[in-house]
Amino acid sequence: MKTRMLRNLEVSAIGYGCMGFNHGYGAGPDKNDAIQLIRQSFDLGCTFYDTAEGYGMGSNEELVGEALKPFREKTVLATKFFLNSFEGGKQLNSNIRQHLEHSLKRLQTDYVDLYYLHRVNKDIPIEDVALCMGEFIREGKMREWRQARYTEEEIRLGQTSTPRSAIRSEYANRERMFEKDVIPACAALGIGFVPFSPLASGFLSGKAKAAQEHQGDDVRRVISRFDTENVQANQPLIDFLTDFATSKGATPAQISLAWMLHKENFIVPIPGMRRIERLKENLGAAIITLSKEEYDSLEKGLSTIAIHGNRTDEAIARLHELA
Repeated sequence: MKTRMLRNLEVSAIGYGCMGFNHGYGAGPDKNDAIQLIRQSFDLGCTFYDTAEGYGMGSNEELVGEALKPFREKTVLATKFFLNSFEGGKQLNSNIRQHLEHSLKRLQTDYVDLYYLHRVNKDIPIEDVALCMGEFIREGKMREWRQARYTEEEIRLGQTSTPRSAIRSEYANRERMFEKDVIPACAALGIGFVPFSPLASGFLSGKAKAAQEHQGDDVRRVISRFDTENVQANQPLIDFLTDFATSKGATPAQISLAWMLHKENFIVPIPGMRRIERLKENLGAAIITLSKEEYDSLEKGLSTIAIHGNRTDEAIARLHELA
């Protein structure tokens, strides 16, 4: 497994988005199978793991913590917290500390390598959050901090008081809005970029089917890209990736990840993987190299394909009404 740098942290070129084990994609494998899969990923060279307090109301952190316990010191562990508006003001430091302490307990560790602010809260200045993060870093409870789903302006705010190590946002060859300003800002500021859903919730594997049923808390119930008409309308993208992958002796998912890795050396995708076949396939993308001609061919082909459907926070919020 090749490695990359997220500011000062060395991580595997492809990380592991652990949310799907018990949140966001319906029923997952049982706990023992999930733990075994996470440990197999470490054997295959993965060292970077992503979870959050909000995934399964803390159960995802508990799962990841137990799975990583035998080799915790050899991994880079990231988790996230969410701030409500009433948690700001004079009590901000103590409120963030409470979130962090609860996560540390569930993760069975005394520090996290990366601690994310999960979503923007316009009522709490990001500069104030940055100052709190600096204090926790000095105490040794975390090594670096980062933000999730932020604009270029929000990334730059607070960067001088406590520099971030990375920004985490959705990014894939069918969701490229951050190429305009966020990714260039990361390059200019020496910040890593961590794409979640780099395979578009599994769509770029080529296995999504029109009219496919999704149950429970599966986000694909509310993401418009999985509406029957959009799955059908986006088939040209899958056909293009499949043809390219076949010529390369790879899979569409591997080409999608290799394309992303080729773009910038500070991009570290974190696909979710709930089966050993997907684990081997996705981590295997780290060894696929693209020549300049191959990359240019991919970019040219992708630029001609219209993308239908989207994923928004508003749509995800509706999932709670359906689950």
